[in-house]
Amino acid sequence: MTDLPRLGVVIVTHGSADVIGDCLDTLLQSRGVALSVVVVDNDSPDATAEVVAGRRAPDPHNLRWCPTHRNGGFAAGVNHGLRILMEDAGLDRFWILNPDTLVPPDTAAAFATHAAPDGFGILGGRVIYADPPGAIQIDGGIVDWRTGRTRNLNQNADAGTAPPSASDIVFVTGASMVVSRTFVDRAGPMPEDYFLYYEEVDWALRRGPLPLLYCPDAVVRHRAGTSIGSQRPGRLASPFSEWFKHRARLRFVRRHRPASLPGAWAFTVAKAGQLVLRRDLPAAGAVLRGGFGLAPPRDVRRRMAAGGVTL
Repeated sequence: MTDLPRLGVVIVTHGSADVIGDCLDTLLQSRGVALSVVVVDNDSPDATAEVVAGRRAPDPHNLRWCPTHRNGGFAAGVNHGLRILMEDAGLDRFWILNPDTLVPPDTAAAFATHAAPDGFGILGGRVIYADPPGAIQIDGGIVDWRTGRTRNLNQNADAGTAPPSASDIVFVTGASMVVSRTFVDRAGPMPEDYFLYYEEVDWALRRGPLPLLYCPDAVVRHRAGTSIGSQRPGRLASPFSEWFKHRARLRFVRRHRPASLPGAWAFTVAKAGQLVLRRDLPAAGAVLRGGFGLAPPRDVRRRMAAGGVTL
């Protein structure tokens, strides 16, 4: 029996064979903490299962493979993992971590031991880009309530930049976020109807008076967009990413600030126009269709079918 602080970890995979091995290799070298890791697989069509099976968790960590046999989206995978981990009464903090991250050896312990009031809500840290190295991807996010657009605090700033005040953060990225047992009990499961994007933003708004905290010593490196083609330095977002993102943004605004729908629609048109000027017509069409609640473009539908996506 270890007397190390404990931390539950949920990693949701889908077609992650190319990245999950490196993620686990770094995560399982965490020191000063005992990890209980569940890899929840959303029906991967590749060798993700074999890659995970090849990693044996060293003491004091343990690693479990938990296939869902369906692709119900990011939040559905997170909720599946949380249900498993919350059966262990000795776990009070749960780290939701992307499979395309790389974890420094002291980050997990920083999350597990960060001073927090009983029953805090969400705990975030710094996410930096793995490529190019050294630039911040997000230090927590805010929402422009006129359009529903989210913005990453300190994005593209040098990794030596001072962290933000926790009071300035509206949500923590789902790529690396820690939630408390009290938060999950009060807020309920992560909302599953977005499928991709905005589920962590919506969830953060459900925390009520539970505080959102920031741990400056909890850093991960992120190979952003390896699975769904999200935007990252030097690469525009894929039509698949754009359709889901703008579909989710409008769903979020409709739910939390319906008076802002005209602004949200105007932003949709402006964003599509920007992509037209860049001659990225497939992405522009995906933005318009997602932002106005229309079915995805044909190429996005093909990719959804190939990935077993069920909305």
